[in-house]
Amino acid sequence: MTEHHDGQFDGHATLVRLVRDEGRRVLATLIRTVGDWQVAEDAVADAVERALATWPRTGVPAQPRAWLIVTARRCAIDLLRRERRRAEKEASAVDLLPPPGERDDDTIDDDLLRLVFTCCHPALEPSAQVALALRTLCGLSTAEVARALLVGEATMGKRITRTKQKIARAGIPYRVPDAHELSDRLLGVAATVYFLFNEGYSATSGDVPLRADLAAEAVRLARLVHDLLPDEPTAIGLLALLLLQHSRRDARVDAEGRPVLLAEQDRARWHREEIVEAVALIGRGLRRCPDRPDPYLTQAAIAACHALAPSPPETDWAAIVSWYDVLLTVRDGPVERLNRAVAIGERDGPAAGLAAVDAVDGLGDYAPWLASRALLLARLGRDADARDAVDLALAAETNAARRDDLHRRVALLRPVSSTDASHGPGSTKIANGSRGDGPDRPRPA
Repeated sequence: MTEHHDGQFDGHATLVRLVRDEGRRVLATLIRTVGDWQVAEDAVADAVERALATWPRTGVPAQPRAWLIVTARRCAIDLLRRERRRAEKEASAVDLLPPPGERDDDTIDDDLLRLVFTCCHPALEPSAQVALALRTLCGLSTAEVARALLVGEATMGKRITRTKQKIARAGIPYRVPDAHELSDRLLGVAATVYFLFNEGYSATSGDVPLRADLAAEAVRLARLVHDLLPDEPTAIGLLALLLLQHSRRDARVDAEGRPVLLAEQDRARWHREEIVEAVALIGRGLRRCPDRPDPYLTQAAIAACHALAPSPPETDWAAIVSWYDVLLTVRDGPVERLNRAVAIGERDGPAAGLAAVDAVDGLGDYAPWLASRALLLARLGRDADARDAVDLALAAETNAARRDDLHRRVALLRPVSSTDASHGPGSTKIANGSRGDGPDRPRPA
C-alpha cells in the first residue's frame, strides 16, 4: 500500500478522481464477467464503499483499478449467491475470479467497445440507447442524464431501469457484432461516442468546465470504430470531427480553470498533427459520399474551417454558414439551427445573428441559446436586455464553471460601437456566445 507524499491520505478525493477516470472500465469489465447489468452496477458501488472505508486506514493500493475490479467481482459473487436462482448463477460465479496472472488490461479496451455496442443494440429505442450510454459510459447520475436529454428525472429513471431489464430479458449479447452487422449498428454507436465526447467538453454539471478523460476516451473509441469500418463515411467523419475538437484541448481553459472561447484561444497550443490527420480524413470521407452528405463529415468540415483559420478575423464564416445549410438537409434540429444562427451573426453582423437566434424554436431554457442571445444583444449595445438574457442563462446553466464564466462576461458587458452594431462581427471580448464552432451539448438526431 502507498500513501500520499505528505503522509496524509485524502481517501475521498482520491477515490472520486479514480472512479471518475476508471469507473467506466471497472463497470465494463464487471458486466462482461457477471453477465448481469444491475448486479455489476451494484457490485461496483459496493466496491467503492469498501474502498472509502478501507483506504483511509491502509493507503491507496499500488493498482487501485485492479483493487476495485477484484473487490467488485467478490461483491458480485456475494450478490449472486443471495439471489433466488443461486444454483444456476453460482455455476458461472466461480469464473468471476480470474486465474493467477490474468491481466485485466489485456481485455479492457474490448470491454469498453462491447459496452458501447450493447448500449446501442437495435432492439433498444434510440432514446434508451443514449440514456444508458450516458449513465454507464459517462458515469452521469440519472438527474444529469435527464437534464442532458431534456427529460424529467423520474421519467429518465424509469427509462434506464426498463432498458436494463430489456437487455436481460431479451438476452442481448455483450459483444462486438459480426462484420455483416456492423454497418447497421454504426449510427447508434456514433451518436453514443459523440455524446460521450460532448459530455467531456461540456460537462452537464459539476465544478469543472470539461472532463478531458471522457473526451480522450471518446476519441479512442472513435478510432476503434473507424478501424472496424474504415470505409464508412460516418466512421470517418466521427473520427475527423473528434480529432479537430480534441486538438484544441490545451487551449480550452485558462490558468484559473475557466473556459476559453474559440476566438480567444492561443492557436499555437492546438495540436496541428491531429488537425492534419482530420483534414485528410474529411477529404477521403467526402469522396465516398458525393450524393448525400454525412452529418458527422459535414460537422467535421465546419470544424476544419475554424481549425485552418490562421486567426479569428480570418475565419471563413461564409463557408461555415454554407456547411450548416448542408447539415440542415440531413440533420435539421434546433441546436444545429442555433449553431447556424451564431455563424450568421459572425458573417452578417449581430442584428442578423439575433434575428436568426430568435427564429430558433424549442430552446427557450437552453443555456447556450440564452448566452448566445445575450452576447448578440450586448454587441448591439442593448445592455439592459443583454443582462436580462444573461440572468436567464445563469439560471439555466447547471455547470458551476460555466456559470462563473458567464458571471465574468457579464462584468465585461458594455456598449459597443455603431460600426459593430451595423456591420459584421464585433471586436469586443464577448463577441461570440458559443464556443465558436457551435453551442455545446448537441441533442440526439
